[in-house]
Amino acid sequence: MLKRTVETPFGDLTLVEEEGAITALEWTRVAHLDRSDLLDEGARQLADYASGTREVFDLPLRVRGSQFQQEVCRVMADIPFGYTRTYGEIAKELGVPAQSVGQACGGNPIPVIIPCHRVMGAKGLTGFSGRGGVETKVALLRHEGAAGLLI
Repeated sequence: MLKRTVETPFGDLTLVEEEGAITALEWTRVAHLDRSDLLDEGARQLADYASGTREVFDLPLRVRGSQFQQEVCRVMADIPFGYTRTYGEIAKELGVPAQSVGQACGGNPIPVIIPCHRVMGAKGLTGFSGRGGVETKVALLRHEGAAGLLI
């Protein structure tokens, strides 16, 4: 397992690489910086996203978890930059209860890259499992120009 931390306005984000894929993004800082082509590219893409020059990530990802967790992450990954969907919309698409989608969003192992911050409650803003909680979710949505949805 290789790790690399990237400083962003949203906090320190540590990419985790295993067997040629990104398997996690953690809200932590590691003392050392591992090197690999994938971590170099992931760090560059995160920095580009943070600076506003990247809207889509293009990295090999591997979501660890149940088939359902993987399916919810696939749907979240398809939400475009600057847009949001609700738990209910995703639940309807997958034929499951919205609460199950909420739990899967909270278990997203690769936040930001798989944009769980783009998923909202039926009545607006909801929690966020990343460091800083809902304030970080708001910062990410503002960064993407989706802040109008919060008013």
